[in-house]
Amino acid sequence: MKKYLLFLLLCTGEYVFAQQLAPLTVEKIMRDPKWIGIAPTNFRWTADSKTLYFNWNPENKNKEELFKISATSAKPVKAAEKEDEKLLSLNYTYNADRSLGLVEKSGDIYLQNFKTNKETRLTNTQERESNPVFLTTGNVVYQLGDNLFMVNLKSAETKQLTNFVKGKKAGKAESKPTTEQDKWLKAQQTALFDIIKKRNAETKNDSRGGRGRFGNTDADTKPLKELYTEDKFLNGVIISPDAHFITYKLTTPAQNNHNTIVPNYVTSSGYTEDIPGRTKVGENENSSQGFIYDTRRDTVYAIQTSTIPGIKDLPDYLKDYPKELDTLKKKNADRPVNFFGPLWNDNGSTAIIVATSTDNKDRWILKLDALTGKFSLIDRQRDEAWIGGPGISGFYQGNTGWIDNNRFYYQSEATGYSHLYVAHVNTGDKKQLTSGKWEVQSVQLSKDRNTFYIKANKEHPGITNFFRIGVNGGELVQITTMKGLNDITLSPDEKYLAINYSFMDKPGELYLQPNKAGAKAVKITQSTSAEFNSYKWRQPDLVSFKNRYGADVYARVYKSANPHSNHPAVVFVHGAGYLQNVHFGWSTYFREFMFNNLLADNGYTVIDIDYTGSSGYGRDHRTGIYRHMGGKDLTDQADGVKFLVEKYGVNPKHVGLYGGSYGGFITLMAMFNESDVFTSGAALRSVTDWAHYNHGYTSNILNEPFNDPIAYKRSSPIYFADKLKGNLLMAHGMVDVNVHFQDIVRLSQRFIELGKNNWELAVYPVEDHGFIEPSSWTDEYKRIFKLYENTLKK
Repeated sequence: MKKYLLFLLLCTGEYVFAQQLAPLTVEKIMRDPKWIGIAPTNFRWTADSKTLYFNWNPENKNKEELFKISATSAKPVKAAEKEDEKLLSLNYTYNADRSLGLVEKSGDIYLQNFKTNKETRLTNTQERESNPVFLTTGNVVYQLGDNLFMVNLKSAETKQLTNFVKGKKAGKAESKPTTEQDKWLKAQQTALFDIIKKRNAETKNDSRGGRGRFGNTDADTKPLKELYTEDKFLNGVIISPDAHFITYKLTTPAQNNHNTIVPNYVTSSGYTEDIPGRTKVGENENSSQGFIYDTRRDTVYAIQTSTIPGIKDLPDYLKDYPKELDTLKKKNADRPVNFFGPLWNDNGSTAIIVATSTDNKDRWILKLDALTGKFSLIDRQRDEAWIGGPGISGFYQGNTGWIDNNRFYYQSEATGYSHLYVAHVNTGDKKQLTSGKWEVQSVQLSKDRNTFYIKANKEHPGITNFFRIGVNGGELVQITTMKGLNDITLSPDEKYLAINYSFMDKPGELYLQPNKAGAKAVKITQSTSAEFNSYKWRQPDLVSFKNRYGADVYARVYKSANPHSNHPAVVFVHGAGYLQNVHFGWSTYFREFMFNNLLADNGYTVIDIDYTGSSGYGRDHRTGIYRHMGGKDLTDQADGVKFLVEKYGVNPKHVGLYGGSYGGFITLMAMFNESDVFTSGAALRSVTDWAHYNHGYTSNILNEPFNDPIAYKRSSPIYFADKLKGNLLMAHGMVDVNVHFQDIVRLSQRFIELGKNNWELAVYPVEDHGFIEPSSWTDEYKRIFKLYENTLKK
């Protein structure tokens, strides 16, 4: 009978349906991801915008291949790599009318004439030349080593502009005080001997730039001013468009820090080998100072960060530490800052510097007076939690730039959501171009500088689309319309969009669309395998609920068609903290997406929550975990379970959770501090003590351990280990250079000393933070599934 049914299915073309009946297993879904199919990546247009190139592997070969497609075609073809790669659009730096472009290729500088289509090689050396720019004179400046060089395109002369010298300037020998006797003897010598008179005259003439003992002194050939870097690192060398000013930073390396070590046990040598690691939060940081070299005055002076408004302001959290606050108030010191730029306007008349305080509380847009090194304020963003959000990050200059010689654009969370602003740097007037309870996620200024192209989640927090708006404001025009995630690569002529589009159950595929509102997007690629397509992957319910504080929290719910009699539930907790996983697109957590489907197949209801701290929902959601990780982000998980009980009929006594990295941290906090809600948890590559994580991430949220120990003690699972009641599985890679294996070892020792039961640790000797080997993924998730089967269904 079975053979007859199979024959009928084959004859009617319904074999795919039969395949759907095959159950998912951990072994199937945790294989090498190639079985899913390999999506296209790395989209780039040719300079003429006629052809789009991308990497793809539709035939599941050992490596991806180069493909291309015409902007007006619908069928991609394989490209001839050596021939076609030459046509790809390069990241040119343009002159004022965009007739010329500069680009670095393989460490040399090339000049492209777009009118004649002629390329000229400007350098051909063994050293690397980089960062080429045009001056307002039409000359070209590039960096070689530490120094800047200028090429006169008319005369072909190359001239060195800076002379950075490592070390300190040699001090002058100390001289004895001049006595009256010394003065008399010197005057006598001059009066008696003609040779002394002659040499004195020559020395005086040399100091005035005139004729000396060795002939004429040409102002163009005199030695360059030596710019000493001492024992510091030189970086950020930038020349103004008129070559009047050269700015640079000298960075003093942090002293007396302790770098961590990660032992690697499974090595080809047979010996344990140490992997050098990072420092921990609270260690000393590098410090930088900015300088300006005025080429016309031949003088160097420091950038005056003391002139930044609010530079002495102290953070509010110090009120919890009155003695320390009083000491800092008396000290009245300037806060250290990091700065990016300067960003010069086209004519070189104005420079903007983006500065961030190292305590993460301030971001300034500043106008630099290059003649004095002083600042005036364009915009200040102050956040008693920490500065962040799309286009604003304190680790780079953010989405900023010049529209023209007077107007500068940037993003700000002033309204609670990241939006686009334009400031007139001379009048100080500021204009907000976008507004609403949604976020601008990326910004691109059109070539004619009349239009902004932005990616935003205006329609729904979980849907991104492409929009345009004029630089003076006005109507926000939506260009893409597909429900899901739309990531855009705009053609150089701005006529076409290459769209990497995905939906909840559909990995990313390439679509092409004219850059017009209402235009149709045409699907170009089909990448998923027949085996992947044979299973009817769930499109989870995308829901929202109110947490106990009255805020909206979004979630994905994977329903079971045949719930187990115990009506068990599992909460998946995404990692990274500041990350969005509840959206209508394909998840970066694709393995967990498939595992959640497997759980639903086996009678579980699964919820995946964008808890407080996740991205995509504005400033308050982003910073809601300040000084208390494992606070609102944890109670959101418990409130999500309550939502499942009320809306999906889940049994509150049979709930588990799992997650990796930050998700592993939340799992631990849930098992310790919400033990009445969660019966079982699987904590993967978990942070167990934030004082042992890195500085850049942790200091934003919890300040520093020695400055804010209260925040670290209430945020670190290791302090709550005594509260473990349920069933806990922990899993960790032993060569994890992000969250070190030491984290989980320290927590395990606490459990041993506390005499705790019902916990176990699975270790993965060859795995880093993100597992690579399918065997490791399979082993880990088999253990998780076994944990739930043994504890949530009985």
